[in-house]
This record gives sequence, structure tokens and C-alpha cells, in this order.
Amino acid sequence: MNLLRIEHLEKWFEAGTEKQIIFSDFNYALDQGQTLAVTGESGSGKSTLLNLIAGLDVIQGGEIHSCGYCVSSIDEKTLASYRNSSLGFIFQMHFLLNDFTALENVLMPAMIGSQAAKAKDRAKFLLEKVGLADKMKNFPRQLSGGECQRVAIARALVNNPQMILADEPTGSLDQRNADLVRDLLFRLVEEERKTLILVTHDERIASLCRHRLLLSKSLRNHL
Repeated sequence: MNLLRIEHLEKWFEAGTEKQIIFSDFNYALDQGQTLAVTGESGSGKSTLLNLIAGLDVIQGGEIHSCGYCVSSIDEKTLASYRNSSLGFIFQMHFLLNDFTALENVLMPAMIGSQAAKAKDRAKFLLEKVGLADKMKNFPRQLSGGECQRVAIARALVNNPQMILADEPTGSLDQRNADLVRDLLFRLVEEERKTLILVTHDERIASLCRHRLLLSKSLRNHL
């Protein structure tokens, strides 16, 4: 069953009189529970693809169907609900809120959806799973970079989303922490049976995914 279906996608940016084509008649489908590594040179559209799937950017043509939503045509209120309930986000930088504890940061997506009370036990459970049971009350400044990224993984999973979108999740970490975060991410994705779309330049991480999508500036719809 397709959890993600992209049909005849058209996306470009205009710079003065020039048009930079990112996707032209691009088609792709991914089933529920699969892992996908999106690779390619800088500027090939990797992060743009994640933003389009998340409805954070607009398309010029085609359709994107994700988690039961037609992302390319729903209204802003429904789009916000889709992002909050169906997607989990992990970025290169953890983007934790400095004035909130690790537990409160994990709970943030649930707070936005007014489900914080119900999600507190799950947030604690996830922090335990990423090895931070003893640091739930710590603030980001009291955590290492690797620990902050582990909090970000827990945050991405707290609302029990169907799909995780990860953009270079280990890119800002040293090798030891990158390996730890990578292993935790894939273990949790497998245990929770999540669909993972991962943008990466790291071949070791890409090789762990079941599917590979190579994007190229010269072959915009290369599959």
C-alpha cells in the first residue's frame, strides 16, 4: 500500500528571467513501513523534496499524496493537522527550545496538538529508548550535541506519526555521535514500523535504507 505517491510533479524557482527546474514530470511511490535514502549532489532538490512532501513549499504542477492527504491541494488548517499528526521531522540541527527541558521539547508536537497530557508517558518512554532517562529535566545547554539530536528523534516520534522526514540528521555530529544517532534512529523506525525518508550524503547511512532515490541536476526525474 502506497503511503506516499508523487504524480507528475513540477517544481521550479525563478531567478530573474531564468527558470531553475527542480522536478519535471517526477513520479515516485513508497509503501508504508519502507525506508528511503534520498541522495545526490548539492542543489539537486533533496531538501526541496522533503519540503514538498511536508507541504512547506508549493508545487507548480502534479500531485503529492501522503498519509491519506492530497498535500498539494488541502487548505492550511488541514495541512497543519497533517504535519502535526502524520509527520515527524528530524533536521541537521536539533532546533530544541533552549528554555524547555528535554522532556518538554519532546512534548512540543503534542502541545501544539493539545495532547500533551496524553503524550507524557510516551515522551518519557521515548527518552528512555534513546538513553536519556536520567536527563529528562535537563535543558539543551546541559546536553551534548549528540544528546540533543537524540531528543530530536524522540520528539519526531512522540505523536506516533506514520512518516519520518529526516534531513541530514547526523550531519552536524562527530563520527561517534553520528553512529550512535544513526543506530538509534533506524532501531526506533524498525521497532515502531515507521516509514522513513532520509536525505543524506553519508553512504553508510544510505546503505541502511531499503530503497534509494538518486537526484541529479542533469537528470531531474532520475529514479
